[in-house]
Amino acid sequence: MRFRLCTTLAVATICLTFADSTRADAPAPQQLLTEVVVPSTIDKSPQRVRYRLPEGAKSRAEQQDQPARPLLVMLHSWSHGIDQRFEDFESEAIERGWIFVFPEFRGANLRPEACGSKLAQQDILDAIDWAETTFRIDEKRIYLTGISGGGHMTMLMAGKYPERFTAASAWVGISNLATWHDRHAQGKYGEMCRACCGGAPGTSATIDAEYHARSPIHFLASAAKVKLPIDIAAGIHDGHDGSVPIRQSLDAFNQLAQQTPGAAVISEAEIAELSAKNGRLKSPRESDQEVDDTLGRAIYCRRYAGASRVTIFEGGHEGIATAALAFLEKHAK
Repeated sequence: MRFRLCTTLAVATICLTFADSTRADAPAPQQLLTEVVVPSTIDKSPQRVRYRLPEGAKSRAEQQDQPARPLLVMLHSWSHGIDQRFEDFESEAIERGWIFVFPEFRGANLRPEACGSKLAQQDILDAIDWAETTFRIDEKRIYLTGISGGGHMTMLMAGKYPERFTAASAWVGISNLATWHDRHAQGKYGEMCRACCGGAPGTSATIDAEYHARSPIHFLASAAKVKLPIDIAAGIHDGHDGSVPIRQSLDAFNQLAQQTPGAAVISEAEIAELSAKNGRLKSPRESDQEVDDTLGRAIYCRRYAGASRVTIFEGGHEGIATAALAFLEKHAK
């Protein structure tokens, strides 16, 4: 059994969640997140944000001389909201002494207010602003990450607001909603895209504009121009045993490569080779054969565009916390 204690402050309602360990069959205690409600600066609606602090961390109000700490903002996936849990990412952040923040940006992608809308984008920015006001955040180390729909929003936020972040790590994300809709037009993801964007791509100029505005692929060039390091990764089996083909990641990387002097795009022939079931490159480059102990998986393609990279690894529709945070940790403004 769980119970909640809530109190309302001037800027947010704080709800602490406790575990009742009196039951004989209760599971081992789990580190729980603290929840606040942060009003949207656009429509004033209450938006839930959960967070976790590393040992010794306190708010500015509790202790003025707190050391500045890095911030990890993690984004929920396509069909979920704030009740989703990524304990591996949380634990990796906490072990590094980072503050972990998990905002709900209009929840699952079932309505126009969700799925990369301006409201959803602002919810994430508002959560960061709240964290910076409440805690001492190292402004040179503000990191962003997410898996699947969270990867979609990670890339979108990195492209739209590259100045707000130090580095980003997007796993199995959707970069082009129109092409992803077409793949899933007869299924639930196609239906969800239509619910968010007002219909199918090609129905009208207005609807096409919605798909464009919510698709990271149209904005990643801006991130490359300011040299924001972006880590893009996908499991080779996704799209076969998962919902997001690796092309969504490879096309996103190519947008970065096109804007990065000296970087080469991944060719159509290479994309086709990798996109086949159990795909492999016929002529892998040296970087495609790297060994990455933080990833712990075989790598089939790894390419670089400045400080950014793409990795296609042995796996499926998943994210790997150790690799994501190891990449982020390397970067500071």
